[in-house]
Order: sequence, then C-alpha cells, then structure tokens
Amino acid sequence: MSISMSIAHLRAAYAAGTIDPAAVMADIRARAAQYQDRNIWIHLLSEAEQAPWLAALAQKDPASHPLWGIPFAIKDNIDLAGIPTTAGCPEFAYTPQASAQVVQQLIDAGAIPVGKTNLDQFATGLNGTRSPYGPGRNAFDPAYISGGSSAGSAVSVALGLASFSLGTDTAGSGRVPACFNNLIGLKPSRGLLSSTGLVSACRSLDCISIFALTADDANTVLASAEGFDARDGYSRENPFHNRSRQYGLREGMLKVGVIPADQLRFFGDEGYEQAYAATLEALHGLGLEFVEIDYTAFNEAALLLYEGPWVAERYIACQPLIDEQPEAIHPVVRAIVAPGGEPRATELFKAQYRLEALKQQCLAQLAQVDCLLTPTAGRLFTVDELLAEPILYNSQLGYYTNFMNLLDMTAVAVPTAFTEAGLPFGITLVGHCFSDRALLSIANRIQQGLGLPLGVPGATGEAGPGSALSRSRVSDPEWIDVLVCGAHLEGLPLNWQLTERGAVLKEKTRTAPSYRMYALAGGPPLRPGLVLDEQAGQAIDVEVWSVPACAFGSFVAGIPAPLGIGKVRLADGRQVSGFICEPCGLDGAEEITAYGGWRAWLSSRQA
Repeated sequence: MSISMSIAHLRAAYAAGTIDPAAVMADIRARAAQYQDRNIWIHLLSEAEQAPWLAALAQKDPASHPLWGIPFAIKDNIDLAGIPTTAGCPEFAYTPQASAQVVQQLIDAGAIPVGKTNLDQFATGLNGTRSPYGPGRNAFDPAYISGGSSAGSAVSVALGLASFSLGTDTAGSGRVPACFNNLIGLKPSRGLLSSTGLVSACRSLDCISIFALTADDANTVLASAEGFDARDGYSRENPFHNRSRQYGLREGMLKVGVIPADQLRFFGDEGYEQAYAATLEALHGLGLEFVEIDYTAFNEAALLLYEGPWVAERYIACQPLIDEQPEAIHPVVRAIVAPGGEPRATELFKAQYRLEALKQQCLAQLAQVDCLLTPTAGRLFTVDELLAEPILYNSQLGYYTNFMNLLDMTAVAVPTAFTEAGLPFGITLVGHCFSDRALLSIANRIQQGLGLPLGVPGATGEAGPGSALSRSRVSDPEWIDVLVCGAHLEGLPLNWQLTERGAVLKEKTRTAPSYRMYALAGGPPLRPGLVLDEQAGQAIDVEVWSVPACAFGSFVAGIPAPLGIGKVRLADGRQVSGFICEPCGLDGAEEITAYGGWRAWLSSRQA
C-alpha cells in the first residue's frame, strides 16, 4: 500500500474514501517492523491500545477536526495516558493517568497516537545515541546518527510511520534531527505549547517541538497544540500577530542575516559546507538578500547552556536517580548531569546578568533583518563517531542551536539540499519570540521554491510539496505599511509621529496616475488632501513607512478630520494603507496636483 503521509494528502484520501484510519494504522505497524534497526520506538502501540482513539473518530466530524485520523508519534518524555513514560530510562518509568496537555489537544483534534519514541536519555544530547533502547539511526543511512534528543520522533516521520511527531527542544533537539532526516522542525516560542505532562530537561527553557513534512503541516499541528495553560507557570498567551491565520506564503524581498565565513563551522564535513553554499545560492534566487551579522554574542550565549549554571536544571530533573540509583543513568548523561548540583546561586545570577547583556546585542542584530539564517548543524556524524567521542562531537552539534531558548528566540529548521553522498542538509530560520508564523511562512516559501522530496520519498509517499503548501500570500504581521504624502514625510513637521513609534522608511515612490492633491485650509501644520480621480488625476510623490503593528492604532487615532486612512494604489499596482481626504475637507483648499507632490509645492512657496 502506498500512502501519502502529509496531513493534506491523508485527509484528502479519507474524504475520497480510498482509505480509512484503521487501515493506515495497520499499515504503519506492519512497516515499522522493517525499520527495527533504526531503534525508533520505545513503545509502539498495539491495535488494541489504539482501538479507543480510532473508535472515538466516529463521533468527530472531519470538517471540524483538522487532525481527524492523522497518525502522530510522541517523544517518550511526554505523557500519553495509560502508556509508560520512560524518558529513556527504564528505572525512571511511570504510567500516567492523563495525557500531556498538548497530546490531549491533538487527540481532541482527531489525531491518533502511534507510539512513544526513543530519545537521548532525559533529553540530554543532540545525537540520539545515549539510550538504553539502542542508538537512534538515520532514516536515510543507519550508519549515521538520527540526531537527538528527539531521535525516534524525527525518524518516524521521515520513514512515513507518522504524519507528524512531538519532540522537545532545550538545546536543539527539535532542529538537529529535522536537519538529519529531511524534515521541518519547529521550535516554538517558549510557553506557546503547554509543558504540563512533560518530563523536563531544563524546566525554564524547554519547549515541546513539532516535526512535520511541510510548513503547512507544522502550522496545522501548531494550531491544535498551542494554547495558554494556567497549570504551567511558563505558559504564555499567543499575540494576535502570531496566530494561525497569519501563516501563508511570505512575499516580497527578504533581508536575511547570515554568519560571516570566518565564524562558520563545519568541523571537517565538506559535504555540508558545499550544501550550505549551494543553499545560499538557491535562496538568493528566491529573493533573499543576505546581510552578515556578528555571531560572537550568539555563540557566547550558547556556551552558557552547558558551561554555565543551567546544567543545574538537568540535575533537578533526575536528582532522585542520581542520589539513589546513579548506575541507572547512562554514563555519558550522568557525567554531564551529576555536576549540576555544584553551582552556587551567585554563579547563576552572574550568568543571568551576562546573558541579558548578550541578549540585547543579539536582538539588536535580529531587528535589522527579517530573520537570521544558519546551518542547522555543521556536520552529520556516524553512530560510531559519536560513541567514540560522545562529548566533543555532541558539543559541535550545538554550535548553531544552543543559544536559542536562553535568548528566548523561535526557530524553524528547513531542509534545503542533499550532499553528494545523498544525505540531507538544512538551514534554520531564527526570529524573536512569537515569530513562529512569520518563520513558517518563510519556510513555506523556501519549500515551494526548492521543491525537495519530503522525508524519505519512498517511505512517505511524498516526492515533493507540489500543491500541498499554502499559496495565500502574507507579509510581516508585526509591521503595517503606511503611505504618507504631506507633513509626515521624512524631515517634515509631523514625521516624529512615525519615528517615535519606531516606524522606518521603506521606500520613496509615486502613486498610480489617478490622484489629485490639495493643500487644505488651516494650519499650522499645513496638511495635504489626497483624493482619487481616475479621469483627471496624476501620479503623486509619496513615501511608504513601515509602522509597528502595536503602534498603528495610536497613530491612526491621532489623525484629525477630514483626513483618514484608506487604500491608495501605487504606480506598480500595489495597494497600501495611506492618507486620504474626505470630500468635505476640500472647502477652501488649494489644488496643487500640478506640482506632483507636497515637497515640490512647499519649495514653490519658498521661491
């Protein structure tokens, strides 16, 4: 049976009646046996264990349940009711009575759990080899690592054993496995997904993450998984600009930050270095403009995660075992976590002071671009390499990832190329917190532009994104373009109303040849009136300013009658919000259309 595993294709197959969820789950269980060498599962659900969730679908309308019948995998440090949670440590195992909040929301939306997946023990690692259930192995070549700690979660999706999966991400565990297995990996904003029912590695930093075949699928899952949870002290409300309806296909030129060549690290992997260069060339052709940023502060922040006092949080997560059964903990994990009981409170505060200073530097650079772009990882190691050098090589895997949660940033890993050896490579898009939909919209643009296969093509049934991705065009939801034509122009008396709200000049241009301009009666300040006249109008010089969406309301509220904000057509046919004038405001006004713009008219008065 050949099944297309993307959410859109699977829902279409259900709607057409060509397959049903029970058959999909049976097929997954059968195919899972072919991949036992990948060490994907800690607990693959049986037919009997899945039966209650499948039966519940009969009471759910597919039209109102966006994940109806969609199979998903769960990292085994996230609770699923009635199924043991091990966190990769048999001695730690317990059986929860309730599912994690995120898992329950996905089930409520119609999704069907497939099983609990293998991980680096206690989510400590970026490689997938630190597990008593066997090292996680790459979906494309089992000689290579899967990436971790969310090892099995990524491989299950890449091999078509789930349409999406849940991982977690403290240091990069939702991104590195995505890169190594040709997937989208969303590390959401901290607090966007509830952590109730999660065995934390670092309570203050952890995120439940999402692996998916496409940016569309990641957005669909996020829409069902997100939500404020009063039981979770780190939960945060999602602002309007980051809601699901803001997702689409990002349009226009994009200014993207990249790391200078002398700060890039590929750790001897020529295939990845070449894939990164090819990626930048391809993305430049898709309308991305690259701006170099200094990576020094990002890297210094990254080093604080393991070399600073935050390792104490990992110690807290498994302290009972460290105190009572230290031999039950994987030796590499124990070597990392055990010293976490030693840092003093003074060390934590000193590190926090330094982190805040670094955060200011990093956010200042991020504010100059639409997003930062990095390689997701510098090298893809073999399993044998990681087993022989577990600390150093794992540290190298985190070079581009470890800073993210410490700096309260959001990220999406995107597959972009294959090496000559046929191994996946990808980049990560980085933004400030609550830029999830903006980043996913850019990822959508990249996936559509590059057209790579999804996961392992023969296993997922997906040769490429095709028409499955959203083509609804979106711009940056945190900024609103406003056309100004008079006293708000750069350097003129009311321009402060824009600049003091953080607005930036986007372009100087002209309207379509369909407008008449008047100097209104009264003042100071002198004010213009722009009026649409398709028959006798002409082009008028204007400026377009980008205003922070959070400041747009106060700006509009201060506009006096007879002026207001409406839609104005530019010379290239675009329509933007801009100043217009009510007809009643033209009483006593002087028509100045012939001057072609406000500045030219002002100059004529001074002559």
